[in-house]
Amino acid sequence: MDQLPSLLIAGQIVMAVVAGLLLNLTPCVLPAIPIKVRTILREAGSQRSHRVLAALAFTAGTLTFFLTLGGLTALLQWNWGTLFQSTVFVAVLVAVMVGFALVTWLDLPIPVPAFAASAHGRRYFEAFVSGLLSAILAAPCAGPFLGGVLAFAVTQPEPVIMGIFGSIGLGLSLPYAVLMLKPEWLSRLPKAGPWTLAIREVLALVLLAAAVFFSASLVPKAVYPWLWWAWLALVLGWGIRRFIQGNGAVRLIAATAAGLALTTVLVFASSAENGEGGLVWQPYSLELLTETKARGEPHLLEFTADWCINCKVLERTVYREPAVAEAVRRANMVPIQVDVTASDPEKDALLTATGGQALPFAAVIDGDGTVIARFTGLFDTDSLVEAINRTENSQR
Repeated sequence: MDQLPSLLIAGQIVMAVVAGLLLNLTPCVLPAIPIKVRTILREAGSQRSHRVLAALAFTAGTLTFFLTLGGLTALLQWNWGTLFQSTVFVAVLVAVMVGFALVTWLDLPIPVPAFAASAHGRRYFEAFVSGLLSAILAAPCAGPFLGGVLAFAVTQPEPVIMGIFGSIGLGLSLPYAVLMLKPEWLSRLPKAGPWTLAIREVLALVLLAAAVFFSASLVPKAVYPWLWWAWLALVLGWGIRRFIQGNGAVRLIAATAAGLALTTVLVFASSAENGEGGLVWQPYSLELLTETKARGEPHLLEFTADWCINCKVLERTVYREPAVAEAVRRANMVPIQVDVTASDPEKDALLTATGGQALPFAAVIDGDGTVIARFTGLFDTDSLVEAINRTENSQR
């Protein structure tokens, strides 16, 4: 560790904090927002000393997960998102999401174990659990800068790995801990009324949507779209009732929620495959990759998983763009999709060997086997097309 430039490590620590902050802007963290908002609003009216302890408890919950993940990464060489390859873990997470949705809808306190029931333990336990669950929900996907930070971390000694993972957790929790310490920053919101009840119910429906999304790897593929349509029916039924009974603000919330729900279902309940003339992925196999390399053909590797929200966003936006399909055809490129929903040592090793540590991840590789570009997190169509075009030029 003495040989590592301390300035480089310090810079990576700062980048890790920034990456954690930016994780709050990714679709993966959207289901966590209701949990965080619930905690913030519960603590807003407390004494300052209570708010400080609640903020510390929230941060401790986040750090507990990330430091544990960092330790496992250091000891077992785990990739980001490895936990979600466990069916048991995903099943427990879905159950927790449904439970949180019910608790939020009914505005119930979170049940507190006996050991945490004294000395305001209920308040701090809820904050801790909220921070912990928020961190868990951030794990499936990578945000801006996270891929580079993780790629650096896994090559370093254990203390550096732990420091970087802890910094990611600190960055993720920082905005919400600050809001708990400074609840007056929420004072610009209108006074509580019927609209707050509607917002709380919307947040519960978001949590339920998260449960539906993560159930993709638990239920038959034919059943999964129907879960989305059932959720949409629930949202529309709620929206119609609120629109009829509510005032102007409630009607606006109900109409907005219904519109966003319809868009969400049309995106996630539909197949990610393109129509005629679009980009058609070939499922990964060792034989396919070996033959592609032997023929000297450029190829596009996309690593995806059913539990990766950002992957699904990319598959229904960037990868569906006609410009991408045209660039792939023009470069005589083989598009290969590597599904890592379940743990597979061969696929996990390929992810690491290609330079990936988190999902979403894609690599554009030319006919000589040179990686032209790597993409971690969300990216735009132009960046991908430009990288594909570079493989075409490299063959001339």
